[in-house]
Amino acid sequence: MFKVMLFLHLLTAIFAIGPLVHAVTTASRGLRRSDPEAIAASSRMTKVYAGASILTVIFGFGLMSSTSPYTGKKVASFSEPWIWISLLLWLIAAGIAIAVVVPALDKASDAFTLAGAASAVDAEPTPSSAVARVAASGGVVGILMAVVVALMVWQPGH
Repeated sequence: MFKVMLFLHLLTAIFAIGPLVHAVTTASRGLRRSDPEAIAASSRMTKVYAGASILTVIFGFGLMSSTSPYTGKKVASFSEPWIWISLLLWLIAAGIAIAVVVPALDKASDAFTLAGAASAVDAEPTPSSAVARVAASGGVVGILMAVVVALMVWQPGH
């Protein structure tokens, strides 16, 4: 069971969290270009991959509760700081993606939709504050996820 959980945990980390980080760190491009399709796609991808990243956590709990074939001991315990710090950082990163990035993208997308498809090209550019908020939030999400990976690899105190 250990190898199955490890495989699923790593697979979902690569194919859910990787695209989530990519989506939020590149979302500001659509805003800078005033591209309504890119903005809507970034919002949709962020929602989908933030939700899918929950699978990484679920499989992580499964992995944590399994017995290592190498040591014969339980892989980890929630009482270990690197586990709960990783979970907290993931929760903050996913929260930023859903509560900051998605609403900013949806608001910009709605503004372009209201302006109409024909005038979207001539529409006013997205305010720099929105671009900066999305870019900064995406950067924070990327850094938080990188710290989670570092904690998973080094397992301080384990």
